[in-house]
Amino acid sequence: MKVLIAVDLQNDFIDGALGTPEASAMLPAALRRIREFDGPVLFTRDTHGPDYPQTREGRVLPVPHCIAGTDGWQIAPSLQPYAAEIIDKPTFGSTALGERLQAMNAQHPIESITLIGLCTDICVISNALLLRAFLPEVPITVDAACCAGVTPQSHRIALQAMRACQIEIENPPD
Repeated sequence: MKVLIAVDLQNDFIDGALGTPEASAMLPAALRRIREFDGPVLFTRDTHGPDYPQTREGRVLPVPHCIAGTDGWQIAPSLQPYAAEIIDKPTFGSTALGERLQAMNAQHPIESITLIGLCTDICVISNALLLRAFLPEVPITVDAACCAGVTPQSHRIALQAMRACQIEIENPPD
């Protein structure tokens, strides 16, 4: 079984509070990848409460985003029909995602895991490395064409860091 993880493809990261032109530009490629994928697709959703400004993350990044129940927290409208399984996560990496994939692997061995989403340099890299720890023998790939970072430079740096950790990078930028 192959698994696709769609990381934080939420309005606030695409065209909302922390949106970027690169995130908007890669959305059609992400939709195509999800629509054509032959296997389970799990979505993660960055999830904060109204107390976000008082949290450690909120003090370091004082931009309220992905507050549960808001429009910015929602998965992008074009992707919602494919978001049958969503794992809410309160921080960059999701241990619940790792545990879910371990359980799936125990039932039906996972042949490979592919990650796409936002932001390459924060949540994609965090979840890729976390999944490497949860399932060290499963090949993990990141499709760079279906990801965007906070900046194009930080996107490239994150891809290099993941490659160094034995994560395959598909469609690397030139």
